[in-house]
Amino acid sequence: MDKRPASLKRITTKKAADRFIDQQVKAIKERVGDKKVLLALSGGVDSSVCAALLIKAIGKQLVCVHVNHGLLRKGEPEQVIEVFRNNLGADLRYVDASKLFLKELKGVDDPETKRKIIGKVFIDVFAKEAKKLKGVKFLAQGTIYPDILESKGVKAHHNVGGLPKEFDFELVEPVKYLYKDEVRIVGEALGLPKKMVYRQPFPGPGLGVRCVGAITKDRLEALREADAIVREEIDKLKDKPWQYFCVIPDLKSTGIKDGKRYMGWAAIIRAINTKDAVTAKSYEIPYKTLYKIRDRIIKEVPGINRVLWDFSDKPVSTIEWE
Repeated sequence: MDKRPASLKRITTKKAADRFIDQQVKAIKERVGDKKVLLALSGGVDSSVCAALLIKAIGKQLVCVHVNHGLLRKGEPEQVIEVFRNNLGADLRYVDASKLFLKELKGVDDPETKRKIIGKVFIDVFAKEAKKLKGVKFLAQGTIYPDILESKGVKAHHNVGGLPKEFDFELVEPVKYLYKDEVRIVGEALGLPKKMVYRQPFPGPGLGVRCVGAITKDRLEALREADAIVREEIDKLKDKPWQYFCVIPDLKSTGIKDGKRYMGWAAIIRAINTKDAVTAKSYEIPYKTLYKIRDRIIKEVPGINRVLWDFSDKPVSTIEWE
């Protein structure tokens, strides 16, 4: 049941999005005044739209912290910097903590333990950056309406709920009553690139749950490259699935290169359609596309000698492998 404010009508057009933006800009200015606002900017749809809205309202009073945990997809940190620092003129603090995350994750193969480590290290890194700032009164969060319905408003992958008690911030959540499709329309109206606005769902631990088992730097880099190829080739299809990505399990098999046998990894393609993520159907990837993906991955990505296609439905299989 929709319990959103009665005054908020469904956003289905740019005109409605512009009206929502004007309302939020006014509300943000009135509430924030001349104080600073801090935001953990992941580069995902929700945090990006939240950031763009706040920048429009208060400019450089917003401080964005983008933590690169080394588990992002290819080109994503660069895109965040290009869009927010270079194009929108945001006060963006970029933190490359990839070595720290890999160090803490070394040898850890349990999926839940990996998630907890990633969450804790993120909080530590974000809190360290927050301590460097003065005059911050508010903490912005890209909460959207399904988050409120499902998890009492805490976006776990942004780790805001786990900040130390010493940070006595007031929350600012300008898109908290919007559904995902509405957030995308608002993002377009704010001028964000379509590639960012229509970014696929991406787990908070990032590639950490797609590099199955204990994460190693070489396998993680192979995954990042293979995943980029999968997304690039499926993006060319007219009828694209809801979500598509690559997984690399922690196992090796025999391959042959230059007449010699060697041990390499398998890259697994996953593409699904779903309305609610509760159930999902495997998307039928055209064989021509599968062959192109296979040839490119084996040729371009060192260490991979097999390409597999996971066409399992949910249930019984989950969307992610971990």
